[in-house]
Amino acid sequence: MVKERARILVVGGGYVGMYTALRLQRKLRQELRRGEAEITVVTPEPYMTYQPFLPEAAAGSISPRHVVVPLRRVLPHCRVVVGEARSVRHAERTATVTTLATEEQGAPPEELTYDELVLAPGSVSRTLPVPGLADHGIGFKTVEEAIGLRNHVIEQMDIASSTRDPAIRDAALTFVFVGGGYAGVEALGELEDMARYTARYYHNLTPDDLKWILVEASDRILPEVGEEMGRYTVTELRRRNVQVLLGTRLESCADRVAVLSDGQRFPTRTVVWTAGVKPHPILAATDLPRTERGRLRCTAELTVEGHAHAWAAGDAAAVPDVTAAPGTDCAPNAQHAVRQARVLGDNIVRSLRGEPLRTYSHKYAGSVASLGLHKGVAHVYGRKLKGYPAWFMHRAYHLSRVPTFNRKARVLAEWALAGLFKREIVSLGSLEHPRAEFELAAGGKPPYDPKGSS
Repeated sequence: MVKERARILVVGGGYVGMYTALRLQRKLRQELRRGEAEITVVTPEPYMTYQPFLPEAAAGSISPRHVVVPLRRVLPHCRVVVGEARSVRHAERTATVTTLATEEQGAPPEELTYDELVLAPGSVSRTLPVPGLADHGIGFKTVEEAIGLRNHVIEQMDIASSTRDPAIRDAALTFVFVGGGYAGVEALGELEDMARYTARYYHNLTPDDLKWILVEASDRILPEVGEEMGRYTVTELRRRNVQVLLGTRLESCADRVAVLSDGQRFPTRTVVWTAGVKPHPILAATDLPRTERGRLRCTAELTVEGHAHAWAAGDAAAVPDVTAAPGTDCAPNAQHAVRQARVLGDNIVRSLRGEPLRTYSHKYAGSVASLGLHKGVAHVYGRKLKGYPAWFMHRAYHLSRVPTFNRKARVLAEWALAGLFKREIVSLGSLEHPRAEFELAAGGKPPYDPKGSS
């Protein structure tokens, strides 16, 4: 039994937000039924994106709708508010939220009051003031960006196949990826694999015509899988004619020309930016303490330091790593986010019931990464794997972690069908502008450049 009625506000519907609300929904089942507890989830999108599957969605191995988990289905006993939290005044226990309705009506933001606050807004792409990046760069953090990138890559192959201008052809077939972490390496590996397969259906294109470039500012890629597996990944990518440029930065991509710090210049119509993330801007609009890097200062019990009834985890929180040297924080990755969410949900329930809180500690399981169909690297429980075994472990691990049995079954079915039939090589770029044809027929102008996407 909780000591008094509790209104719990969860800001964010990602890993931490969804799993925390799911945990609370289970632990407070009786209290929710009796009206002694209330859980509200504020999220910009009505779904949680399982980001490890974004590269496979971009490659066409998984349908986009199976990469996301609808929050209203998995959280039937929570109130899901689709909107953006603009500010939080924890001293007053209020959060300012704009919703689709307030924007449509031109009304002022809503004020939500709460008793317990969970801040889990996640992170946003960390960009640098690179000339031309805002105009020509493509992110890889959402399912919309993943599918848009797939359509864009196939569209560039269509452009190259239908032009006689060597400059346009060369730029269309040059793909630059900035960032050698999980997102950049897996996205490049899957899309290169997909494009190489797609090239067989073009009468005047071969896989060798495509130029793939990975730019990384440090001296190694995939640091999570260890130095040896990182070197193997570089060797594997270079064997596939991917230029891996270590210790190199993107200086400019203005005028569709990627200029690198080593002086190389690549005319290109595709610059994919995956060079890290930073805490969500909402954290700066709160009265809660933050670190120098902008993350919330938290305790090992996942409370915000010095503030009762405020909790945080995941990318937004600097949680002490009790299994490492003093002063070390947990890495902002999905493995920690899911585990922290369970402890966070349990600790909120313990706090409401007057019980002692648990400390978050973890045992490092390892890391896996896919480099395309039947190719991967893994470093799990001290064992190093590469090639097909690592790729199989990557799929098995993430299939076990994707939420809901419904999603597991659908993803498994798609993988089975992909093994029986050929890849789909269709670009549906028109989905990004569904009204374009009708507007043109009605006498208007198309809201996009028909010569190619950005």
